[in-house]
Amino acid sequence: MAETWHGNTRSDRRTKPLDWRKRMSDNIAYALLVYTGLQIFVTMGALHSKGGSLLPYFALILLVAAIIPACRRFERRWARLDDAQAADPAYRGHFRRDQMWLWLIAIGLPFAVTGLFKGLALAFG
Repeated sequence: MAETWHGNTRSDRRTKPLDWRKRMSDNIAYALLVYTGLQIFVTMGALHSKGGSLLPYFALILLVAAIIPACRRFERRWARLDDAQAADPAYRGHFRRDQMWLWLIAIGLPFAVTGLFKGLALAFG
């Protein structure tokens, strides 16, 4: 019963070769999806608030401009690895550190920037 249609067992799937480059690329793709969803919902909430301020639109522009260089930086760092380095378990700590920062940026940046602009709107509006 553990066999799949192609004859692979569960243990075969667990022995897939380690590739930190692919794992970081996958994390970046998922983080961008989460980031985009949060950006839309958090900023749209700010757009529907009282007042006709342009600050939420500036927040959208800033959020788009901020995430692209951050993701490119993570992607480049891991894309430079050769095949041996990409399969080296010694990179796990570095990967986890970058993974943590990537997700903190993807989740925190929409809230932080929108909060900043809402605070500015309250202070000067």
